[in-house]
Amino acid sequence: MTETAPEQTVTADLSHTPVRDFTLRSAFALAFSDVSPIVGIYSVFGLCLAVAGPAFFWGFPVVLIGQLAVTGVFGDLVSRWPFQGSVYAWARELFGARYGWFANWAYSWGLVIAMGAVALFAAEFLGPAMGFTSLSETQTSLLALGVLLCGTIANMIGRKFLRGLLYVSMTAELISSLGIGIALLFFHRTHSFSFLFSGAGTAHGAGWLFGPFLAIVAFIGFSFVGFESAGSIAEEVQGARHVLPKAISLSLLTVGLLVMFATLGLLLAIPDLGAVLSGKDTNPIATTLETSLGSGTGRALLVMLTIGFTASMIAVQAAVSRAIWASARARELPLSGLLGRLSGPERLPRHVIGLTCIIAGILVFIHNANVFTLLLSAATAGFFVSYALPVVASAITRLRGGWTPGPVSMGKAAATVTYVAAIWMIVEIINIAWPRNTYGGVWYLNWGIVLVIAVLGVLGALVSAYVFRRGGEATTARFARVVSDPEGE
Repeated sequence: MTETAPEQTVTADLSHTPVRDFTLRSAFALAFSDVSPIVGIYSVFGLCLAVAGPAFFWGFPVVLIGQLAVTGVFGDLVSRWPFQGSVYAWARELFGARYGWFANWAYSWGLVIAMGAVALFAAEFLGPAMGFTSLSETQTSLLALGVLLCGTIANMIGRKFLRGLLYVSMTAELISSLGIGIALLFFHRTHSFSFLFSGAGTAHGAGWLFGPFLAIVAFIGFSFVGFESAGSIAEEVQGARHVLPKAISLSLLTVGLLVMFATLGLLLAIPDLGAVLSGKDTNPIATTLETSLGSGTGRALLVMLTIGFTASMIAVQAAVSRAIWASARARELPLSGLLGRLSGPERLPRHVIGLTCIIAGILVFIHNANVFTLLLSAATAGFFVSYALPVVASAITRLRGGWTPGPVSMGKAAATVTYVAAIWMIVEIINIAWPRNTYGGVWYLNWGIVLVIAVLGVLGALVSAYVFRRGGEATTARFARVVSDPEGE
């Protein structure tokens, strides 16, 4: 009988590995800020209300349950493989280097584009909050660039400063979302709870379920992403195998409940649903808050939105920079020697952080609405494709009987939850990519996500062929598993 040698772990020179100084609380704060209840509410409320009426509220629990199944899978994966890069590292370990590379390709493009978009949204709220009500497109782009630069500096200074910012933003978002829900639901409610079952004429019966409801499930999907960011910093977290499964799931659950609570208050206090459905009221959240709480809430809302979008941008940058760095460490990118280097006493991937700022900084100056819409499609596709790759790979591995759990797992429910998550990911990607007539008959926008997936897939195949060419660094370098805190593991 031949004995199989156990999988060996490489202990690297610690001067070339991240510092482990994140805890459960700070990893939770990073993921919480990335998902962001303020961003989750504001980005979909008006659109979903117009598409499906007040009954769109029931899309939130559907998406939340599906995404919580995904967090369960991610928790099992990070407990076994607590490596930088989250979806990249997990996909790589499950199905090999090329498979992981494609997960990172989708993830990196999705998040860098999201960085630019979120910074631009933050600038659109920051300008009016500062008293500038008539900024030009170029001025708004410059303000977005300023937001990006401030966020980049925060990520480069060090983890202690970053944690402080995340705690402040998390506190502000908790107070504001809870405050909105409590004030509107208990003191300014103008509709009965039966209002939540009204489609407001958008469709009826099965037509509503297979039309408007599927559409808003697609839209809400983008509000409940970013929880994997806690896993992207795995090698910077103390006791990562035990801590990160909790941080990933709890961050999404907390944000999801806050979003639902605040949305419930907003829906039941909305003053004029007809104005929203007719297009006269293009900002129903601001209208509802100002009608219920007074005109002074307008400036406070702008400040809250600025904080929420800025914090989300900072967290997104932290996550994507680690994923790109991890790929560079494995010699899977051009300029890997530079991008794979850590610098400063806290050993941060500052070169990669700077690169993400440059790319996102270019994107904020794209003023063509159609091009920007395609970029948003790319961000959406990047998130969901990169999520689906490790989830589906995990399901297939379990079906083959090849899964070995880490110290923390979902136990007896693990296989069932993994299969449910895989089905959910596939169905939701099809739903998100479905070419609905959302953009006034502009065919390439309606087919935007399908086109983006096709284009990025082809480009990725070409770049991957070069990266993994025979004799290239990616085929000769070993992917080092770094253990700098054995006791914490």
